[in-house]
Amino acid sequence: MTIVFRLPPSAAERVALLYSPALEAVLSLHVLVEPKHHPVQHEWVRAMRRLSPALKREIDAFAFAYRAYFPEFFFPSPAGELLDFESELRRLRSLDERSVRREFAVPLVGPEAGNPEPKRLYERAVAESDEALARLLVDDPRGLLERFVAMLERYWQEAFADEWTRIEPELAASVTEAGRVIAAGGVYSLLRGLWPEVRSDREAGRFSLDRPHDHEVEVGVDDVLMLAPSVYVWPHVRVNCDLPWPFGLVFPASSIIREARPRIPPAQLVGVLRALSDDTRLRALKLVAERPRSTQELAPLVGVTQAALSKHLRILADAGLVERHREGYYVLYRLVPEQVAALAPSLDAFLQTDSLFA
Repeated sequence: MTIVFRLPPSAAERVALLYSPALEAVLSLHVLVEPKHHPVQHEWVRAMRRLSPALKREIDAFAFAYRAYFPEFFFPSPAGELLDFESELRRLRSLDERSVRREFAVPLVGPEAGNPEPKRLYERAVAESDEALARLLVDDPRGLLERFVAMLERYWQEAFADEWTRIEPELAASVTEAGRVIAAGGVYSLLRGLWPEVRSDREAGRFSLDRPHDHEVEVGVDDVLMLAPSVYVWPHVRVNCDLPWPFGLVFPASSIIREARPRIPPAQLVGVLRALSDDTRLRALKLVAERPRSTQELAPLVGVTQAALSKHLRILADAGLVERHREGYYVLYRLVPEQVAALAPSLDAFLQTDSLFA
């Protein structure tokens, strides 16, 4: 099942880049309840052992809300205004009761959360948490929200305020870097870097993500596509495709992407650099980076025979830069972005190594 976003030709003009302290705090709670999925954040998980026992219990009680989902009212405002943590909590407290119940019900009962059957909702909430919280969800959503916000406030005071001071410059730098990428090559240049979580097709004017339900979203000329970098979302990409919250993606901050990138071993690095040292192969790689292509399509575009091109593509494949897959009659070659992304840090690490044999 897939969520598909269709963008207007003026997509770059409809993008807002923003980050959020409240959103980041909630995403860091996801890391605490699912630490095995976030190896680059194990240091944070270990540090949070110091949290008070009462706060740990409350984080566990609300784990259903951010274990595999998180309330979409945490997406930054499409107005593009960067709010501080206290201002974001005031905005949360102003939410209407129906929206609060729906967002907390989605991870429990699924798509019917807009009008859930109270008995089923209560039973699922008890199974995932405790009876008092389940009763609030059914009878007093605003009371549930207040309990959630109070937990976030305690978490902020005990731990996350200092963490926010550390990571906010990284998020600001990611916004600047993403803005430059979009200005230079358009929205799809940024989206292409989120593969394989996000699959983009510039020519079709769309991008998509595999998710538990099918949904096709038309981003209109009056809509905003919110793109929010996060230190804590990696290796995931979070998405919102439902109004009244802004359409958007939460994607890994550039600093985390660089930290998490695989490194090419020095023995393989020579082969990668050799594969890139030919003009024909570079031109073929650029064309494959745009979209998967067959040898029949590529050969005339780069000006060589199909037989000659096959040899070049084999060298690129042996270096891990492209991979092949069959679609009907044709064998298509596509880019392996993570191998390309690993090239610069791997070369830098090699050049900074004291010993040539390290």
